[in-house]
Amino acid sequence: MNETFDIAIVGAGIAGASLAAELAWHARVALLEAEDQPGYHTTGRSAAFWAETYGGPMIQPLTSASGPWLAEHGFLGARGGLTIARADQIALLDRFEVAFADSGVQLERWGRSRMEATVPGLQPDWVAAVYEPDSKDIDVGGVFGHYLGAARRGGVQLMTRARLAGAERAGGQWLLALEDGRCLSCGLLVNAAGAWADEVAQMAGLEPVGIQPLRRTMAQLRTRPAADSAMPLVLDAAGTFYFKPESGRVWLTPHDETPSPPCDAAPEELDIAIAIDRFQGAVDWTVEAVERKWAGLRSFAPDRLPVYGFEPGASDFFWFAGQGGFGIQTAPAAARLAAQLILRHEADTLTAGLDSSLYAPSRFR
Repeated sequence: MNETFDIAIVGAGIAGASLAAELAWHARVALLEAEDQPGYHTTGRSAAFWAETYGGPMIQPLTSASGPWLAEHGFLGARGGLTIARADQIALLDRFEVAFADSGVQLERWGRSRMEATVPGLQPDWVAAVYEPDSKDIDVGGVFGHYLGAARRGGVQLMTRARLAGAERAGGQWLLALEDGRCLSCGLLVNAAGAWADEVAQMAGLEPVGIQPLRRTMAQLRTRPAADSAMPLVLDAAGTFYFKPESGRVWLTPHDETPSPPCDAAPEELDIAIAIDRFQGAVDWTVEAVERKWAGLRSFAPDRLPVYGFEPGASDFFWFAGQGGFGIQTAPAAARLAAQLILRHEADTLTAGLDSSLYAPSRFR
């Protein structure tokens, strides 16, 4: 006999896990993960920082709202973020500051002397920067583990190796078929499938919203000198790289966004070479070895905003997808907001001031 749940969430990355935890005490919830373990794909491959400006002005309210919760639970650590520019990129810094002028995010304009004192070996053509003092490291494993634990304590049933094969409506319920032959039913189907979100919608007989997975490459470098643990996250104003210290090493990305089908993403050697070239254009350090490399898929809707809300005309299908590279840093506010929409609850102190209509799937319909 099929198991029956109030809610089934497809995808057990940070999106699905955080939402499951928020719903756990209010409904019988199944959390379906296609892989052997939750968080295998994008969640487990994060660059592990929290920056209010990352993702742009319309993501910033979700990030800022999540900050106090993350700090209270001990998941944030001091870092700082430095966006650097060459002389011909000063206008990019100006636009950056204007974009967040009314947001409450603290930004400081720095000149060359403060930059080179903070980033030793900075190449001479980098002449100006914007410093974000409140940018933090984030304990990705801690956040993810917290939500999985809270979901488990609330009675959520996590099912691994539970890849969705089909979904159809019958008798006011969703009947879900898994690839291994298992079946279950639920009243509400939540699409938190990340790179596979459009595929899940199509299985359910709905139109996709155009969520595109983009490959992002990361490398861990051993350098001479070794990375100072006090150095900030360093990003370039044109968005072509960022790097940060991590346990005496450097984590580096060329900020690539290569369209990809949903898959277990792997790094390309060309992207690693591009990353190193850009890094050496930023600092005069010697790269002694690439110790580790990995890639993940960051999935975006066409307007690069997340998709949170009920499918128009379908109160039994809820989108919680398209979180790009900001899913972890926005998880507390995003999951609470989505749970309030599902449960028809009022906003609380965590979500007060957030406008859920900005992220509604109706904008694509």
